[in-house]
Amino acid sequence: MSALPATENRAQAFTLFATLIVSTSFPVGAAITHGLDSVVLTLLRFCLSVLILGPIVAWRYGLTRPTLRDLARYATISTLLVGFFVAMFEALRYTSPLNTATIFTLMPAFGAVATALILKETPSPRTVVALGLGMVGAVWVIFRGDFTSFNALTFNKGDAIFLAGTVAMGIYGPLIKSLHRGEPMMKMTFWVQVIGVGWLLLLSLPRLDGVVWVNVPPITYLGIIYLGAFTAVTFFIFQWSTMIIGPTKVMSYTYLNPVLVLIIGLIFGDGAPPSLTYPGLLLAVGATIVLQRAPRKIVGA
Repeated sequence: MSALPATENRAQAFTLFATLIVSTSFPVGAAITHGLDSVVLTLLRFCLSVLILGPIVAWRYGLTRPTLRDLARYATISTLLVGFFVAMFEALRYTSPLNTATIFTLMPAFGAVATALILKETPSPRTVVALGLGMVGAVWVIFRGDFTSFNALTFNKGDAIFLAGTVAMGIYGPLIKSLHRGEPMMKMTFWVQVIGVGWLLLLSLPRLDGVVWVNVPPITYLGIIYLGAFTAVTFFIFQWSTMIIGPTKVMSYTYLNPVLVLIIGLIFGDGAPPSLTYPGLLLAVGATIVLQRAPRKIVGA
């Protein structure tokens, strides 16, 4: 069943808002990643998100226990989500936000491949071209048109870790659509995160004894609160929007991350970017628009 145009427009507007929030996660993550173990950091982020979503889900739908089959679906999705965030925090110990932002531009391409394999939705030639141009545009903006810097970019252990996390995130979108069984998306989001807390708690047990909580820098706690609060919102938006406009369109907004970072910088007083940046801006924005206008195949869940 196809969504109404108004619903699709809302999905795109909400996805743009969520992308704006995500664009702040790389610098925030880089600022706090050395304050705590990456797994413990992700655990606290998920716990806060669950505490925010729990009362809302209980009020609207009740907290009835999912069946074992439902738990298996949620656990599969949750594994990819946990893998991505642990990879992000761990990678930022060894690499820079610039490197991770560059690698993250590969995510829509990974997502398109996963969509073809999982949902049997083969991308059109126009989509493939737009994905390629969007990736070029995003990288262009990241490096401000200075491709000598791109040529000098060296890849390290952190980049390999984040590449694995980006692949997991690319699979995450189409898997949501494949495993959704008609339940309210907020309820699905909540249980995916609850199971994520379980995975992270198991991973954190050997590490928690070594944490001296009073020695954790205050900025780390502030960063966790910021990321945790918006995790609840962005997870729900991305999962809901995936069902409305499809995973490729949702993930295409990734190309706007460096554009939004640039705009945020301008708002807070950064200087205007070099003129060589603007072709990249046009490519990234243009590719995203083209992908939003591409027809979407409706596949039964």
